[in-house]
Amino acid sequence: MPKVLRILNRLNIGGPTFNAGYLTKYLEPDYETLLVAGQKDEAEASSDFIIKDLGLKPVYIPDMYRAINPLNDRKAYRHLRQLIREYQPDIVHTHAAKAGALGRLAAIHENVPVVLHTFHGHVFHSYFNPIKTQVFLRIERYLAKRSSRIIAISRLQKQELGEVFKVAPLDKIEQVPLGFNLARFQEGIAEKRITFRKKYQLADDEIAIGIIGRLAPVKNHPLFLQALKQVLGQTDKKVRAFIIGDGEEREALETLAEELSIPFATEKDLSQPQPLTFTSWIREIDVANAGLDAVVLCSLNEGTPVSLIEAQAANKPIISTRVGGIEDVVKEGETALLSDSGDVNGFAQNLLQLIETEGMLQQMGRDGAAYVMERYSYQRLVSDMKELYDRLLGINNE
Repeated sequence: MPKVLRILNRLNIGGPTFNAGYLTKYLEPDYETLLVAGQKDEAEASSDFIIKDLGLKPVYIPDMYRAINPLNDRKAYRHLRQLIREYQPDIVHTHAAKAGALGRLAAIHENVPVVLHTFHGHVFHSYFNPIKTQVFLRIERYLAKRSSRIIAISRLQKQELGEVFKVAPLDKIEQVPLGFNLARFQEGIAEKRITFRKKYQLADDEIAIGIIGRLAPVKNHPLFLQALKQVLGQTDKKVRAFIIGDGEEREALETLAEELSIPFATEKDLSQPQPLTFTSWIREIDVANAGLDAVVLCSLNEGTPVSLIEAQAANKPIISTRVGGIEDVVKEGETALLSDSGDVNGFAQNLLQLIETEGMLQQMGRDGAAYVMERYSYQRLVSDMKELYDRLLGINNE
């Protein structure tokens, strides 16, 4: 049985952890896989439970963190080379930037036959200053030359990597969309909705709008707060907003809410319902989606946004910025309303239209599940990846 060493930046909540987990679990018995993971940031919620629920026991690299640290990175690189020597994989497949750099370098220097890297997003705009961005681009171009294939998770991402940022030629980039267990978003919806809305004291006639994800600059939560301020001032509907997640921008966002005169509650005190609630991380995100009436996203840059796939699986309409792979994930005008990045007025007007138009919340949410179930199932992901692995190893299944 061929062996795969799968290396992941860190076990934080998001698409990379789910996909690394599903591929590790469900590529057996065709491929034996050892999952390797770095350490998550302190502000991030752990997704260890995802891996444990799949019955997996990853190997942890204690010195591999998301942030650049020459001393820790060197230790992690040596650890990875030692793992490769011991495990003798036929394929090393890395996921996300840090794992991609250290893991591929280690695999290249240990002469692993097939070296793959999946871009779950990229840092080539909206993350760093131009000089730093160019340094990362040069590193990625060098690593791409030495890789067997680069994997993009959306059509637009493939085009950006190949034609805009020239990380690798288009014929070296495979498009393999993400995959998830989406069935849980259709199970027990009524009970889950009651659970969420009871906890946050939501009345039946209150419209709950949620934004789900890390509180990081690239997610651009200030746009949501600015748009929310407009909406609250222009609608007679009862609207409650929920910021679900946590991270480095938490304090700044609470300060901005105060400056905008938007009263808010936090997870530490839910006794007095407010127009805005900071919930921190919610592990049972299917319960949150059941309780919400719409899901929004304001990102400056996205690969394939998990929160929008999950929201549609729960039949929730989407309001989002038009960036990265978002147009590949939603059906604009049918399951989602999109506006340009940074367009506060456009975002607010889309949100206002969704809230004010009779029946629009239900109509736009109706077809979401059917749209994403086929495209983003973990079964499809595993099938696509097996086909790619077989092709690169010259395995003929006829």
